[in-house]
Amino acid sequence: MKYKNIFITGANKGIGYEFIRQFISNDDPPSIIFATYRNASTLQDLKTLQEKSEITKVVLIKMDVNDPEEIEIARQIVEANVGEEGLHLLINNAGISEMLPIDQVTIENIEKHIKTNTIAPLMITTVMRPLLEKSAFQEDGHRAAILNISSTLGSIELTGTTLYSWVDPMVPAYKMSKAALNMGMRVSSMPLKEKGILIVMMCPGWVKTDLGNKEKAELTPEESISAMIKTIGELNADHHGTFIDRFGKPIPF
Repeated sequence: MKYKNIFITGANKGIGYEFIRQFISNDDPPSIIFATYRNASTLQDLKTLQEKSEITKVVLIKMDVNDPEEIEIARQIVEANVGEEGLHLLINNAGISEMLPIDQVTIENIEKHIKTNTIAPLMITTVMRPLLEKSAFQEDGHRAAILNISSTLGSIELTGTTLYSWVDPMVPAYKMSKAALNMGMRVSSMPLKEKGILIVMMCPGWVKTDLGNKEKAELTPEESISAMIKTIGELNADHHGTFIDRFGKPIPF
């Protein structure tokens, strides 16, 4: 599956940044990548990628995923660039994870995670949906897709049963937000199926990033994203509404 125009949230570091680095390095790179960032002070590496990109046009967009006005401005920028061709792939990547044990968790901590990790992706999906619908019905064979970066920590069935079950009580708000994201996107997948828009929730693995823990995590961003990009290219209708790992293997909800 070829994705010509791609929109990635939280692209200035970690997984988002690595997605762009690898996409523009492909033998058949995308035409346009829209890369959002929240804080301009962390933008230098992304600007360097933008300057090095010879084929792909990398468009940098300041967008806080929790700001409806900035999301709408981002939509307008995307529409101005893609026109009737539409948007082929939306990657809801931006997220937060703050460690606060279950016996200390606060309302504020839970609300913060739910707002950024659950509500924001749903709102961005809604705003970008018309642009995804345009590409879903193009005669050149392209199909639109929405990739949501989730986590096995959002699996209710696996909670307390995995090798890393010691983490579960330390990040309850994060776990709740990812479980809610999975449900929200599973529900969203129902009306979008007939529109030709594929929705998938995918766990990148435990990656050495600021969010994932650079010291304890198992995977480098390069390892995680190379596997994810391969899987993204192999997605089909059977994956619609599913929760999978970076290799495409199902994860229980």
